[in-house]
Amino acid sequence: MVDLVLIVVSALGSFALRTDLGPLFAFYLNQAYWLIGISLIVKPIVYYYFGLYRHLWAYASAKELMLIVSAVTTASVIVSLIIVLCRAFNLLPYYPRSTLPIDWLLSLVLVGGVRFAARILAEVQSNGSRPTGRIRRVLIVGAGDAGALVVREMQKNLQLHLSPVCYLDDDPTKNKRQIHGVPVVGTLNDLARVVDSKRIQEVIIAIPSAPGRVVRQVADVCRLKGVPFRTMPGIYELIGGRVNVSRLREVEITDLLRRDPAMIDDQSIGATLGNRRVLVTGAGGSIGRELSRQVARWGPADLTILGHGENSIFDTLVELQENFPSIPVHPVIADIRDLDRMTLIFEEQRPQVVFHAAAHKHVPLMEANMEEAITNNVLGTRNLVDVSINYQVERLVMISSDKAVRPSSIMGAAKRLAELVVLDAARRSERRFSVVRFGNVLGSRGSVVPKFKHQIARGGPITITHPDMKRYFMTIPEAVHLVLQASTMGAGGEIFVLNMGEQVRIQDLAEDLIRLSGLEPGKDIDFVYTGIRPGEKLSEELWDKDAKYEPTLHPDIVLLAEQDTLTGAPLVNVVDELIELAREGEKDQILHILDRCIPGAAIRSTPPPDMTAVY
Repeated sequence: MVDLVLIVVSALGSFALRTDLGPLFAFYLNQAYWLIGISLIVKPIVYYYFGLYRHLWAYASAKELMLIVSAVTTASVIVSLIIVLCRAFNLLPYYPRSTLPIDWLLSLVLVGGVRFAARILAEVQSNGSRPTGRIRRVLIVGAGDAGALVVREMQKNLQLHLSPVCYLDDDPTKNKRQIHGVPVVGTLNDLARVVDSKRIQEVIIAIPSAPGRVVRQVADVCRLKGVPFRTMPGIYELIGGRVNVSRLREVEITDLLRRDPAMIDDQSIGATLGNRRVLVTGAGGSIGRELSRQVARWGPADLTILGHGENSIFDTLVELQENFPSIPVHPVIADIRDLDRMTLIFEEQRPQVVFHAAAHKHVPLMEANMEEAITNNVLGTRNLVDVSINYQVERLVMISSDKAVRPSSIMGAAKRLAELVVLDAARRSERRFSVVRFGNVLGSRGSVVPKFKHQIARGGPITITHPDMKRYFMTIPEAVHLVLQASTMGAGGEIFVLNMGEQVRIQDLAEDLIRLSGLEPGKDIDFVYTGIRPGEKLSEELWDKDAKYEPTLHPDIVLLAEQDTLTGAPLVNVVDELIELAREGEKDQILHILDRCIPGAAIRSTPPPDMTAVY
């Protein structure tokens, strides 16, 4: 009904503006009636078609403004065409055509104005209700869409008791500008100064994609100043269900990495893997699955994924078939300890490149099952190396662990022996067989991050073995990049190590994870210390103290020169003896041999396993 009145007003107004309400107005009044009649028929229909009667105008925005412009313009064009046709057929021979654009302009102002008046009234009513209680002064980190949304919400809902004071943003083009009346006063480096000068009482990080470095920097300043802070998840995260009632911000694994992630040389990887037959052992595990994904990217002639667990291999197979349908993928369920089975597989598939990720890795479990650690990690590796030599495999890369250096656990010692088996085979066969050694992998199955996330979601406490426990950390993609890079660099018999920076305290990692989840360590989530587990050390090493290393063509990878390797017949005798002792269950003899043949090993001094401390 309001639009009908506005249509009449607009039509009469266009003639009034055209004729200055003089004698011509009375002369053209009959023509104005035609414009009113045609407009009353056409414009409501067009407005309805464009949805102007379906919107809640208290929430009108720029999108609705464009809708109004489109609807009014379309309606005016149709009315103008009808008037022009009437004039052409002498139905309106004296019609003043200049009234048509005037009518369009008046309609735009009136129709748009009455609708946006609804939003203005809604905001006036919202601002008119003053909240009771103390208003907290808030600084917003991030002057983008999310920051503007946060400020708008605080301005509209005064019951939040929050007053936006200023923004900080590293974009220099936003400095000294205003968004919704709130100024951008500096960059993130100015946080401490602005908190003091503006008497800030709370900080909100309104950058949903903020890296861990940014969140950690804000958290450090806020803790120093005694100011609480919160993180705002992205709207896409809320819609997608990634943020739930637990209030946890979705933490990316790279948020926890206290260094820049390692990069990869794509060109050399493609040259090594493209159009090759590739086999990945342990393809159902975290590293093996990521290896399979990354290998598939480079277009191998075919890809064999081998593992002992049928469910995990099935999951890997389904993912590869969905993402790389053109690559032939051969799923193989097999145990690398079965030499006959491995021989048959290599006879059928004839792989040219092998990535060996199959191994037992859980330290406490292997302390209680040392026979499995020997047969799987050592015998399985020897079987794989032997069949690789027999079937002319061009490259083999074995994945090892920092726990293989001066091992204090059965798992570490078994991995060290497996390293020696690969290196010895490389020397004997002059093949490009090499070893990649790295630290803990963030986010892999059984690692601390999934465990800590689960404990945080339950409200705590987080269990840590020792407050001074330290580890080297890397992400799953970094680990795989290192493995792929090593496959291109190795000439045979090398140990490659990732430059992983400084070791990180497990306690610090847990505190980062809590803060990045939007909570406060010690306040929202407590810690419980369970004691060092059997086979663990307070800190790990990537190489022996006296070992020499040199840089490679890749800035994040070093080449380790081993000086104390057990080779040839002595290595064969030690491996044979350990395998026989494992089959007979002679645990004490296994420990004695490992301590004797591996430099720096201290496995016999490890206390008996306690299965209450598996995690």
